[in-house]
Amino acid sequence: MKTPEQTALAQHLLRCPICGHLCKLLNRRHARLCPLCGEPLHVRRPHSLQQTWALLLSSYVLYIPANIFPIMTVTQLGMTERHTIIGGIIALVEKDMAPIAVLVFIASIVVPLLKLIGLSLLLLNVQLRWQARPHLWMRIYRLIVFVGRWSMLDIFMISILVAVVDLSGGVSQVIAGSAATAFAAVVVLTMLAAKSFDPRLIWDKQHKL
Repeated sequence: MKTPEQTALAQHLLRCPICGHLCKLLNRRHARLCPLCGEPLHVRRPHSLQQTWALLLSSYVLYIPANIFPIMTVTQLGMTERHTIIGGIIALVEKDMAPIAVLVFIASIVVPLLKLIGLSLLLLNVQLRWQARPHLWMRIYRLIVFVGRWSMLDIFMISILVAVVDLSGGVSQVIAGSAATAFAAVVVLTMLAAKSFDPRLIWDKQHKL
């Protein structure tokens, strides 16, 4: 691990996030424009924790209706059924489509919940200045960013189902419910929360900045 004297910030250097130019700072709190591309430079992303907390708490709030309200309404031969995420998973299992049910369960329940918990722990780690295993926290952060691109899988599956049913001749009808909107909002908000979080804050406590 680098000592505080070996860090770029300790040497009053800051890398531009856009062009990569290494800029000389007057002091650790000084912000300026990159001399090459004109990008505003900051020692740490401004208001990173506040923005991440706001987005994360909004995700928690929307996660409740996403699991309580119907995510899709299926009308077949005059009979209408409304399914929540859990209800849809159970219906898939009952129709001998267990692999799809497992996929929906992971994409709709496990992944969003783990992202919410993971981001919460990252924020608590920074604010409470937990000193142990910064490399582990960085792996958690990278994992959250990586799985974010797959979080819309459930909405994608509903879109395919709606398109397939529409092509079947009008015998059946599938309509996305209000939970689909809430779920999509949770996905977008968690992705924005991960993007607004500055992972360099994890290491600040190691260098006592």
